[in-house]
Amino acid sequence: MAEATEYDLIVIGGGPAGYAGAIRAGQLGKKVACIEVERAGGTCLNWGCIPTKALLKSAELYLKMKKSEVFGLSAKEVTFDFAKVMERSRGVAGQMAKGVEFLFKKNKVDYFVGTGQVSAPGMVSITSGEHQGKFFRTKRVLLATGCKMRRIPGLTYDGIRTMTSREALAAKTMPASVIIVGAGAIGVEFAYFYHAFGAKVTLVEMLPQILPVEDEEVAKGLNRAFDKLGITVHVGTKCENFKVGADSVSVDLVAGDKRTTVEAALLLSAIGVAPNLEGALAANVQPELERGYLKVGDDYQTSLKGIYAAGDIIGPPWLAHVATFEAVSAVNGMFGHGTPHRVKRFPGCTYCQPQVASIGLTEKAARDQGLAIKIGKFPFTASGKAVASAESEGFVKVIADAKTGEIYGAHILGSEATELIAEFGLAMDLEATVDELHHTIHAHPTLSEAVMEAAAAVTGEAIHI
Repeated sequence: MAEATEYDLIVIGGGPAGYAGAIRAGQLGKKVACIEVERAGGTCLNWGCIPTKALLKSAELYLKMKKSEVFGLSAKEVTFDFAKVMERSRGVAGQMAKGVEFLFKKNKVDYFVGTGQVSAPGMVSITSGEHQGKFFRTKRVLLATGCKMRRIPGLTYDGIRTMTSREALAAKTMPASVIIVGAGAIGVEFAYFYHAFGAKVTLVEMLPQILPVEDEEVAKGLNRAFDKLGITVHVGTKCENFKVGADSVSVDLVAGDKRTTVEAALLLSAIGVAPNLEGALAANVQPELERGYLKVGDDYQTSLKGIYAAGDIIGPPWLAHVATFEAVSAVNGMFGHGTPHRVKRFPGCTYCQPQVASIGLTEKAARDQGLAIKIGKFPFTASGKAVASAESEGFVKVIADAKTGEIYGAHILGSEATELIAEFGLAMDLEATVDELHHTIHAHPTLSEAVMEAAAAVTGEAIHI
């Protein structure tokens, strides 16, 4: 056996956790390698966050063009080329992946495409791909293998009539009708996308509301928006008796004692994710797991010394920005650059229209904890910028301590919600109060004024409502 190259750190997985952790180690002057089974950027960049946002932007623009008369403009016979919409999405993903590969070179990260496996403590091998058979010695390993789409038991996924979001992102033709099972962020975003391009969409969620992790009031607001668009939404509903035919898929929708059958050209499964450790660990390397996810301490180290983990593979919330934060924190800690800590507060974002964004506690969670709270709300119908932009649907909602004004949570339904939520994140990290947010001058007219006005509404001082 040839002498193995030795590294300070080997990262297995090249997604938002893996590539960020590898780059950070490179910035610290460490000898580091990243092994990714497919392409730099992982699922998020290649088959998730980035390509779906490209699709959603096409959908949003198409719907705006069809309603151009609202702005005094005329755009006749607006059409779309679905194949080109999909092609642009793939092109955006490819461009961003090349960007990550450039950053690897810039930070002297050795990058290998293949399956990386911890074959023994301090030893990593590549078990598939053009580098198969290579092995490396390393002082530390960061496992960042992420998750894969969870599949409905007993349902065969053929990529034609039945798909997960991964297959949907490679589709070439637009279906006439779609049943989407699962109304989390992925399901909701694809519901909006398919509807925009003319599909008849049925969205089904087993729990009592769409976007189950979001504030109830926000979820109801988005449900109403989808109703107005013509998207059929079923909540508190189970799916049974899947039947896949040559031209369609049917499923029974069961809500209480009511059973109905729906049929569509395509069924998209968006029921969540499952941990992906396939091939990453040899039989003799068995760190402690928790519900299938790697269990880590505050320093992101697993139960095996020198083996760390970050990102989706250590469990929810399964968000790219959380994964990046975790990996950078883990790498900083393992090389003595600050004390690593686990993520406790983070923004959640859904990119349909109207958008949804949140951070901190929902109203229900705050009340369940027995907190004395006050709530401030400001509707976008009272925002000059939102009305001028014909984007006046939704609101900003702030949950604050009744006495001190400390911000416990913030929830936004509306245009650019995913951009606006960052201000609340900064305010909460700095322990700012709603008064301090209120008394920060916001430019007029901007959508961000709604943040200020919602904070002011907590104490009854909002001007424009």
